[in-house]
Amino acid sequence: MRTVSIREAKAHLSRLIEQAVDGEPFVIAKAGKPLVKVSRLDAPVGPQVRRLGFLAGEISVPRDFDRMGSEEIEGAFGV
Repeated sequence: MRTVSIREAKAHLSRLIEQAVDGEPFVIAKAGKPLVKVSRLDAPVGPQVRRLGFLAGEISVPRDFDRMGSEEIEGAFGV
């Protein structure tokens, strides 16, 4: 991510904003110390949160799912 000084941000604010809107966020620093991050408003923040049910309607689970392979398992353990 690009870091610019306050002075550079003032001089090129329009161009920097256009770049941020195009998906290139930047950091404004003062005396080399980062102060703020500029990015588009709808940019994702951090890792995307996984949600339950994201495959709803995409897959089906057999009714006997909890018994699948039970004969093989019992045979392997001598039950």
